Amino acid sequence: MTPVKNLFNNIWQNYLEVTPSADKVHQLLGTGNDLINDHVAYRTFNIAKVNIEKISAHLINLGYKECGEYHFEAKKLYAKHFEHTDTNLPKVFISELLVEKFSPRVQAIIEKMVAGIDEADINLESFLYSGTHWQVSHQEYLDLLAESEYAAWVAAWGYRANHFTVSINHLANYDSIEEVNEAVKAGGFKLNTTGGEIKGDEGVKLEQSSTMADHVLVEFSDKTVAIPSCFYEFAKRYPMENGELYTGFVAASADKIFESTNAAA
Repeated sequence: MTPVKNLFNNIWQNYLEVTPSADKVHQLLGTGNDLINDHVAYRTFNIAKVNIEKISAHLINLGYKECGEYHFEAKKLYAKHFEHTDTNLPKVFISELLVEKFSPRVQAIIEKMVAGIDEADINLESFLYSGTHWQVSHQEYLDLLAESEYAAWVAAWGYRANHFTVSINHLANYDSIEEVNEAVKAGGFKLNTTGGEIKGDEGVKLEQSSTMADHVLVEFSDKTVAIPSCFYEFAKRYPMENGELYTGFVAASADKIFESTNAAA
């Protein structure tokens, strides 16, 4: 197995540990065959120690290139996506929270978390599937959640794939996102309906849908609570005028996909 495929295999196994539904969806859509993942997503903070540049360095070392940037004003996020020349390897979408735009309380919790990370660990490839490097109390989690579901998710789950994404274009038994959604729902999985089950359309060259995140027990410093973990996304891409499939992302759609980890949705 090549180093880059080995990395994604480790990221996938780590993701499955807190996303039990993903393996079932994988079996449902893949019917025993390996699925091609369109992209993998990561969440972090715009603090120099762990910002997009730090996280993406592991990918750039393996042949990835930076390809696009995105702004999410309401959620106070900035993001970039990265692609490999091997188009069967997943694109990687990395977003970062603009920490300075939050209350002093939220900033203090995040700064304490990041300060607890050993600098040497960040430089290890395994950092991309290392989980948390800190302990937060349930109250600190709730304090983050009150201002940013995104920040609370990172506090609970740390550095791991927030989601994997099935490439509908590569599925053997499904041609449309509607067919995939119906199969997933028939399998007993709940879809994210924020902004409709399907985000985007052929006009923006990308259609996306996703399951709602599993609820998994997290050990906070003072108690253990079941909270949303990770989810599985589905994406269909359409050709551009030059005939090649669109490889970017649509901020308006991604904004809704972020809500797949909302507890109340």
